[in-house]
Amino acid sequence: MLTPETSPTLLPTKQHFEILDGLRGVAAVAVVIFHFMELITPDYHNNFIAHAYFAVDFFFCLSGFVMAYAYDQRIRQMGILTFLKLRLIRLHPLVVIGSVIGLLAFIFDPYSNLYQKFSSQLLPMFITSCLMIPYPLVKERYFNLFHLNPPTWSLFWEYISNILYALFLVKIRNKILWVLTVTAALALAYEAHHSTFLGVGFGGDNVIGGGYRMFYSFLAGILAYRSQWIIKSKLGFVSLSILLLASFLIPFSKSVNWLVDPLVVIFYLPFLVALGAGATHHLAYQKTCRFLGDISYPLYMTHYPFIWIVLSYMDVKKPSTSHMVVVMIVGVIVLTVFAYGIMALLDLPLRKYFTNRLKRELTKS
Repeated sequence: MLTPETSPTLLPTKQHFEILDGLRGVAAVAVVIFHFMELITPDYHNNFIAHAYFAVDFFFCLSGFVMAYAYDQRIRQMGILTFLKLRLIRLHPLVVIGSVIGLLAFIFDPYSNLYQKFSSQLLPMFITSCLMIPYPLVKERYFNLFHLNPPTWSLFWEYISNILYALFLVKIRNKILWVLTVTAALALAYEAHHSTFLGVGFGGDNVIGGGYRMFYSFLAGILAYRSQWIIKSKLGFVSLSILLLASFLIPFSKSVNWLVDPLVVIFYLPFLVALGAGATHHLAYQKTCRFLGDISYPLYMTHYPFIWIVLSYMDVKKPSTSHMVVVMIVGVIVLTVFAYGIMALLDLPLRKYFTNRLKRELTKS
């Protein structure tokens, strides 16, 4: 995920792409709306935001871009181990927090007793979720790799990309990077043709598709930075948000998704990253971009356990579509506020604590 680093000592301050942060937040909110809409209209053909799964590819591309920007010239002096510790500090507290929320939501869901069927598996479900070990167990809920908190599947691939970056990608030349990126693009196109679309990676039966999505977009982000594909323009946060949302609003069609999806992911999303990196920053939207950037990852990693509760509610109460639209609107607002609270009360203090410990370790050594 595109994330500001936590330690000015470990990683000196560089230019911050605030518009990219804002776009990341827009994508995260779109993901929450998309997950509500999956319940309201399970048929993607009737889902107005059916392509919001592109948000994950956008996240991966942003991650590759910022990873190369932040670490290409610095990872050697800090060392691979310190780099990996920094990534754990930045990402893992919310992995564990999301797992705890998911466990509590599963057990105390007032509209479902599904957890009783898996009572003997609750501990391994929780441990594997915290450690990001895929454990597709609950067939009643689409064999998610991480049932307690399904979005963890993309963090699983994010961690793999970070490890590959530290061990290999940071060292390679652009010619090799081009070969890898083109190869990954071909694999992505194959996956789109095989699965008929790219909304894959979350379940035990489509896990490899998530790998293809990560490998291409992460490599494309690195390539965009190293090739300096930063497009200067007068476009600002609002214009770029509209361009990003336009990709999420593409009508869903099984007959053309196999072609449209890889075209968007391979060409359009990296283009938006390049535009966002070179866009004109307006002070009027500075606070908005910072807020959206701050809550994007907490929102992404804490919202889904409540989606499961909404699904249980719908199974029991059979509410009307208009009623569920209201639930969705209120839910997005409440979950955003909840994510901000989790960030302020848990995530930030934990990151600060572990960062200070790492600083002391490095000072002693």
